[in-house]
Parts: sequence; C-alpha cells; structure tokens
Amino acid sequence: MRERFFCADAARARGDALAGTAPYGVVWILVEYRGGWPHNGFEGLDLDPETKRVVFAAAQAVRARVLLVRRHGRRLPEGPPRWAVLRYGNDGAHRQQWGVWNRDEDLREIVGALGAPGEPDSRPLVLVCAHGVHDACCAVRGRPAGRVLSEARPDLVWECTHVGGDRFAANVVVLPDGVYYGGLDSSSALLAVEEHLAGRIRADHLRGYTNLNPPQQAATAAVLRAHGPAGRHDYAVVETLRVGDRWRVRVAGRPPDGPVFDVEVRADRTAPERLTCNGTVPSSAVRYTVTSLRAH
Repeated sequence: MRERFFCADAARARGDALAGTAPYGVVWILVEYRGGWPHNGFEGLDLDPETKRVVFAAAQAVRARVLLVRRHGRRLPEGPPRWAVLRYGNDGAHRQQWGVWNRDEDLREIVGALGAPGEPDSRPLVLVCAHGVHDACCAVRGRPAGRVLSEARPDLVWECTHVGGDRFAANVVVLPDGVYYGGLDSSSALLAVEEHLAGRIRADHLRGYTNLNPPQQAATAAVLRAHGPAGRHDYAVVETLRVGDRWRVRVAGRPPDGPVFDVEVRADRTAPERLTCNGTVPSSAVRYTVTSLRAH
C-alpha cells in the first residue's frame, strides 16, 4: 500500500520557509459553531441563505475573514453560541464586539458590527486551526496543540476553521494582534503563545503579521531573529521600495531612540510540490529570502 501523504511532514522535510506566509487581514469574524464543520467552513453551513448572503457581502466589503470556532473537547459550553467581530489597530488599540445567536437570523447582527467601530479591547484570543475536514494535517497536528493550549489558557483558546497554509500545521493565530505562527507542535505552540502574551514575539515559528505584505513580514521576522524577541508594536515598517524581484524594507523601533534596520528581501518561486494533503496537482509557492540586514 502507498504510504499516506501529509503536507506538513513534506513541508518540514523540504524546509519550507515560514516567514512571509501570513495572509493579509485586519478584520475577523468569528462564529461559534459546535457541530461538525463543513469543508468550506461558514459557507457550507446549513443556515438561512439570506443570512449567509448578507454576512458574506458585508465581510467581503471590508476584506474580513470569517472563521468558525469552538472550544476544544467534547463537553459543550453553557449558554448560547457566540459571534465576534475583531479589528486590528496599528497602535495596538484593537477593538472587539461580541454577541450571541440562538437563531440563524441573529447572525445578521454581524453586519451592524462591521459597520461600527466596536469597543476598545486588546484582550487576546488564540486560535488553533483544527479543520481536519479541510486538511488532515490540521487535525493531526492542530488538535494536539489545541489541547495543550486549552489546558493552559482555557479562556483564551479556540479551535478554528481553515486559516491558510495547511502545510504549516499546526497553525496558531493570535487576534486581534494579527500574528500567525506555524510549524508548531504541542510544546512549541505553548512556548510561542506564552512568550507572545508576555510581549516577546519570537521569530522561529513566526509566519508573519497580517497587516503587512509578505516581504515586510519576512523583513520583520529577520529583525526579530537577529536581535531577539520583541512586542507586537515594538517595530514598525516605515518604508518599502521594490526593485525587480527584490524589496528594500526599512524597519524602525519605537521612537525616539529605536534602532533602524534596512532589510533586503528577494522573492522567487519554489519548484512545484504537493502543498496540501488533498492537492493532487503540484504547484509552486513564492518564497521570500532575506539577503541582507543592516542596522543604522
């Protein structure tokens, strides 16, 4: 019998680069759903069609990602399921709005929440992709990481549907900070999250900050790798110039005395590979490589 293929195992064997792989996003919609998750998440739920239509239209208008969430384990929480709209703020002044739903139509309140600023609230949520129906690695690697994190931080941790980058399972996202971590196991997931909550983002499992484009993510990760962990807003990208297949990214620490770094990032395409467990056609990915880092 042919050995089963797991995309995360293959990615680790190839040494696929993590930095620069976080999808863009500054607004997220979370919908707690305690039943089975369809392959395509919220879109596949058996809900009132008009409710799904208006929520999706409102989400697309602000480029919000819609994720289904649930607590880890089989015991059902008390009370009705919840929904949330989370917004990232460049200055760290994040905003959140929460509600509950008993009927499908209650989810239309999300549309109003997307049109309002929300309440200032920087309390973190930790999402662990455990969407095994979408990709086997999200279950094989995501659920053990979700269990350990849930035991350590039960009030903060949710399992979620597909966040992108199946081959980087286990994937963990901290919101509203908008920080993606990947290539995790149970112990490294716990370390990454505890360090993050303590204001020390580490580069070793960092996929990127979701308010930055991929070259900027790679540049920021290079600074953290070279000069040690730092808080989410301790560095900012202040200038980006593209020259052909290269970017020159200037990353600055907090003023007035923060250090300044010029980082050169090169983009190239990898050889075609199977990038997901379910994918049968090989495809290539864009890889971002830091070629120089200079401190001013």
